[in-house]
Amino acid sequence: MDYRDIKRLGQFISKEQLNDFNLALKDPKDYQTHINIPFTKENILRQLEEDVAFGFEKALGCRGISSLFMYNVVQMWNWILEEEDLENFDEYEYYGLPLFKATALKYRFPNPIGTDSGHEERYYATGENSNV
Repeated sequence: MDYRDIKRLGQFISKEQLNDFNLALKDPKDYQTHINIPFTKENILRQLEEDVAFGFEKALGCRGISSLFMYNVVQMWNWILEEEDLENFDEYEYYGLPLFKATALKYRFPNPIGTDSGHEERYYATGENSNV
């Protein structure tokens, strides 16, 4: 709905390639200054780590729409990386915590839920984490 995944992917697309993806920059002036991030695994992992952290934050705060958007972003990066079946992860429960945890463990990112699976009832809009 807010194209959060496409906006993040767009950072890696050169201005010459934007049309190939049916994308455009909002302001025509941006075409003069747009510099894409090199599309490397290292750079994708750097962005993925930020997105997983933001996903955890939104999920633990019981922010349904924001966590769903971040779930889609993390799902996209996992699909692009195509490693260890995370690209097929399709289990949006508990604000996406199971996906955020699986991705954090796979790439050794910070995991704020520790040994929890992310399926615990306390993570489901009960208020315990609603102010995180």
